[in-house]
Amino acid sequence: MQKPGSLKSQKYTLNYFDSARNRTLLTNIYLPNLLTPAPVIVISHGLGTDSSNFQYLATHLASYGFAVVVPNHPGSDPKQLRSQLPEQATQLVTADEFQNRPLDIKYILNQLEKSDKSDARFKGKLNLQQVGVIGHSLGGYTALALAGAKINFTQLKQDCTTEALRQTWNMSLLFQCRALELPNQSVNDNLQDNRVKAAIAINPITSSIFGKTGLSQIKTPVMIVASSNDTVAPALFEQILPFSWLTNSQKYLVTLIGGTHFSTIGDGNPASGQIALPTDVVGDVLQARRYINAFSVPFFQTYIAKKPHYISYLHPAYAQKNF
Repeated sequence: MQKPGSLKSQKYTLNYFDSARNRTLLTNIYLPNLLTPAPVIVISHGLGTDSSNFQYLATHLASYGFAVVVPNHPGSDPKQLRSQLPEQATQLVTADEFQNRPLDIKYILNQLEKSDKSDARFKGKLNLQQVGVIGHSLGGYTALALAGAKINFTQLKQDCTTEALRQTWNMSLLFQCRALELPNQSVNDNLQDNRVKAAIAINPITSSIFGKTGLSQIKTPVMIVASSNDTVAPALFEQILPFSWLTNSQKYLVTLIGGTHFSTIGDGNPASGQIALPTDVVGDVLQARRYINAFSVPFFQTYIAKKPHYISYLHPAYAQKNF
């Protein structure tokens, strides 16, 4: 699964505008050359990156028969990150992003449902009832929210006191605590999307934003990817312990030994203005990409494309033999 599949794909760029939220959603779609409707995978980028960082993964999944949708989230892209550094490091994420990001994807899926009926490029080519989501960091949060995880305001209030934050080594708590500023705590009513049948969360933030109560609400298959050298969203607190809180038996934990928070991102478009990171902060990019490519394909083939014979690849023996 590390190597590309046999299918070619066509890339389209669509410029959506959600007038209700005043959000411009520039979205890339990779459509495989198939005669039947393709199951859909959405990739949600993390803070300070954009759709270009996961072009490698989008083309890889498309080569195996998935239509891949990669939106740009305008409130947490490189432009937003640069506008806040360095004076307002704790303000990098506004509270609204915890609501807007899942809503971005729901809006795009709604628009694609219309396109599947009327746009000649996509008509009859998308299976929008079998959707998978994969996200990195804040995008991992997004994927889990769409899969059914609920924001846990009780946990946030407990973990986000001044004293608790002063004592923590978990940098991601500074971002998670921003969710307490959401004006309406009924936000959970509208984040899940029933079209999403499986989710992969890479280096997600989870411990307080969801907590045990919030993560246990997920009923769909989930894969969580952790990196042993992640200093932004530490693996133990944000992925490994939270993995034990998932109550669905169809759950998988992948740990990238030596990986960092940034190893899976890949190279972004230089024109996007992304902040360059030192090599030792990024880690082994090629190895991380191989793992993400190799495990995302059988996971989505099993739970989105409904090809159960791929489940044999979702096993430690596969990793030990092929890496």
